[in-house]
Amino acid sequence: MPNLAATMTVLEPYPGLYAYYDGRIPGKRLYSEAKNWLDDGAYSLGIATYALVSGHEAMLYDSHTSLDHARAVRNHLEGLGVISIRLVLSHWHTDHIAGNAIFADCEIIANKLTARTLIENVKTLAHKTPPINPVVMPNRLFEGQMTLQLGERTVELLQFDIHSADGTVLFLRDEGILLAGDTLEDPITYISEPQHIATHIAELDRLKTLPIRRILPDHGERERIASGGYAPSLIDANRDYLQRLLGQVEDPALDKQTLRDFVAQDTAAGHIIYFEPYETVHRANIAEVRQAHGIGADHA
Repeated sequence: MPNLAATMTVLEPYPGLYAYYDGRIPGKRLYSEAKNWLDDGAYSLGIATYALVSGHEAMLYDSHTSLDHARAVRNHLEGLGVISIRLVLSHWHTDHIAGNAIFADCEIIANKLTARTLIENVKTLAHKTPPINPVVMPNRLFEGQMTLQLGERTVELLQFDIHSADGTVLFLRDEGILLAGDTLEDPITYISEPQHIATHIAELDRLKTLPIRRILPDHGERERIASGGYAPSLIDANRDYLQRLLGQVEDPALDKQTLRDFVAQDTAAGHIIYFEPYETVHRANIAEVRQAHGIGADHA
């Protein structure tokens, strides 16, 4: 099989903060033409993982979508002179932990819920397409929050129940930079736990209380990430999307409206950037929310 990381690019939105970006290439698929999580849940939507580097030390935020990607990331870091890597997991989903095995000899940090969920899903992950096997577990756990030091940077790991109950964001308070994982996404969030949307909305409000100046999500536009990320209004756009979806989910007219129209106000304001492949995500979100709320097929 060809190198899956062949189209990955290395960006440096801030000094000593690297983004490893891949995907959003029209007509390009990595794994197969058949539906699979790597192409349809990550590559087609665009994905970045991040690393903070200080001298011979690095802190990596997620291990990317494949062993090839993870290997390329590690090679880049070692090429910078890094000899010590700490890996922080944003949450347990496939496209964020698939490369863990390349960092099995490193400290792997996660919140306790991420660790527990990974343990519960070992067999499920091994039978995914493509499979993740072995599932390399974190070896340092925290709950709620943890503060780490990397050179002169103070790094806060903060737990949020957004997108997935086990979310961890990485916050550089002195610089106001948030590495958001999947808690925020451009243009819309991928709803994976529809029964928890009310919690996600409340947690987005809590996230908004942080003194954030710029946001670097895992799924977003390459150029926006390269130029320093998104404004805090991305939080409002993601929250407003969830609120509007909840408010209109019983309305059959929702099916006649495109995502482009549904988020037109936020795209016009520049808070998010419309990206056509998210039309499919939007349809899936509507179906997930309807199912979670017991709304029948007559609305579909």
